[in-house]
Amino acid sequence: MSTSLRVKAFVMSAALLAVTSTASATATAVASPTDPLARFHAQRADWHACALGADDELGRSLDAAGVDCADITVPLDYADPAGRTLTVAVSRLKATDTSHRIGALLLNDGGPAGPSLHMPLTKKRVLGEVAARYDLIGMDPRFVGRSTPLDCGWDLGSALVRSAGGDRAAYRGEVALARELAERCKRTNGDVLPYVTTRNTARDMDVLRTVLGESTLSYLGYSYGSYLGETYTQLFPGRTDRMVLDGVNSPAHYTQTLLRGAEAANEAALRAWASWAAARNGAYGLGATRAEVLATVRHVLRAAREAPLRIGTTYELDEHVLPSLFIGGLGSDLDERRAGLAETVRLLARAADRKPVEPSEALAGQLEFLLTGAGSAPSSQMTAIICGDVAVRRGVGSYWRAVEESRERFPLAGPLANDITPCEFWDRPVEAPTVLDNDVPALLVNATDDPRTLYAGAEDLREQWPSSRLLTVKGARQHGLYGEYGNACVDARVTSYLSTGRLPAHDPTCAA
Repeated sequence: MSTSLRVKAFVMSAALLAVTSTASATATAVASPTDPLARFHAQRADWHACALGADDELGRSLDAAGVDCADITVPLDYADPAGRTLTVAVSRLKATDTSHRIGALLLNDGGPAGPSLHMPLTKKRVLGEVAARYDLIGMDPRFVGRSTPLDCGWDLGSALVRSAGGDRAAYRGEVALARELAERCKRTNGDVLPYVTTRNTARDMDVLRTVLGESTLSYLGYSYGSYLGETYTQLFPGRTDRMVLDGVNSPAHYTQTLLRGAEAANEAALRAWASWAAARNGAYGLGATRAEVLATVRHVLRAAREAPLRIGTTYELDEHVLPSLFIGGLGSDLDERRAGLAETVRLLARAADRKPVEPSEALAGQLEFLLTGAGSAPSSQMTAIICGDVAVRRGVGSYWRAVEESRERFPLAGPLANDITPCEFWDRPVEAPTVLDNDVPALLVNATDDPRTLYAGAEDLREQWPSSRLLTVKGARQHGLYGEYGNACVDARVTSYLSTGRLPAHDPTCAA
């Protein structure tokens, strides 16, 4: 499934704020002077059925596949382990080939704020026979999914992925919105926001490792999940076995503006998609040449700048939110994903002509997430994690200058990638951002034209970790490869490594 910004946040469910000190897992040891986390490390997981009720489709799917679920208790603040606690939801598909069992393989689907409880189901398929040799572990990070949740009570789901607009007046509205969102989140959740961080999720991973009874964890993380895995190796050296990072998000490229630096890659992806759509003009009617399709895109963007586009009877799509629909559709060069964007643009073009438009089911779901409170919880969680990790005060004028500098070269991606975010008004992180000074024998996987996590980030980490290897997919405009791109070369290479633990002698390459 892997999308996040992979803009898979569109399908996340909202949750209510409720930090709790109870859990299904029970602490069986008392904290000691030598191990202040003893009561967390010694807890025994209460594995149980995953379904929360008859309407719980995910839970029923997990149960049908033989997956167990549990809630693990962790400290809210690891500097105060005797204080408040919260729960982290985990799932487990136990190894069936016990005589050849390798260990636990922890799975993360990205985000930030991507639920991962479902992943034993999706990764079992691509792992094939190797899945039987692992306990496949899904974990919803703290404050995400079925873990103790967080919701700032926003009436939108597009706090981080917004465009600055066409002029300074429009940008001033973005500044006011970013400030208001940050202040509202601090009013409703200020007591927990300092602890909604990647470093604390990594610490939760290590508590989970001890609860599982493992000396090390193997790990498969996508997109932001690669950054989480990197953070874990830095905080807990020597506690990883086999590690795959797919769509590498290195610390140097992890910032509060998400797509800053990826403007060129996204504009190139837009041009490539326009060529694809032009070749299918009979199906979509967007233009018979790349230039004509791009002209249609510009027409839609101009119309939204003049007045919001009316979609059905419910939604109005303005110049701040509209670009995210384009960017969200450019994360893959698979025909199915490109067709989805073409269908959306066909509807948007009608709306730009001020004609009545009824949204498709897919578009209605996206708009509900972006424009209503249905997106509040996942957007709150994503924002809180990023701002809690790397928020810095740059000054509101710096964003506008960056927008204006990028607009001519990158008319779609520039104003979005450089727009102000609530992180500008967030409290400073309680811990400094993670800096890697280690070397981990991991398998890194990245496409050369990935518009989300740039190939340059994978190259940076490969240089940082000389013991690692970089599996490159040349010419692919794809974010998320293993088990998601249908590339037999990638799937075979990664599965072989997870089976044998042996990295290739040299950096391998697969064709797109």
